[in-house]
Amino acid sequence: MARSMRNAAPDSMWTKFKMECAEEVGHIQYVKENNDHYKGDLPSRVNGEQGGPIGGQMVKRMIEMAKSQISQS
Repeated sequence: MARSMRNAAPDSMWTKFKMECAEEVGHIQYVKENNDHYKGDLPSRVNGEQGGPIGGQMVKRMIEMAKSQISQS
């Protein structure tokens, strides 16, 4: 992922997309923009359990969008 995408502004399309995906999988409480507490003391396993489903849903939706774009071409 490009470095500019990592620290996207709260009103950016990328952040809105992430929030939508988190809401779809029921993990909205774990999105950094929604819950900005320090997570450095948590084990990576816990962070993965919390954020992993969000990233997985984002990838699924991006693949669906890419497939629809290919089929339209």
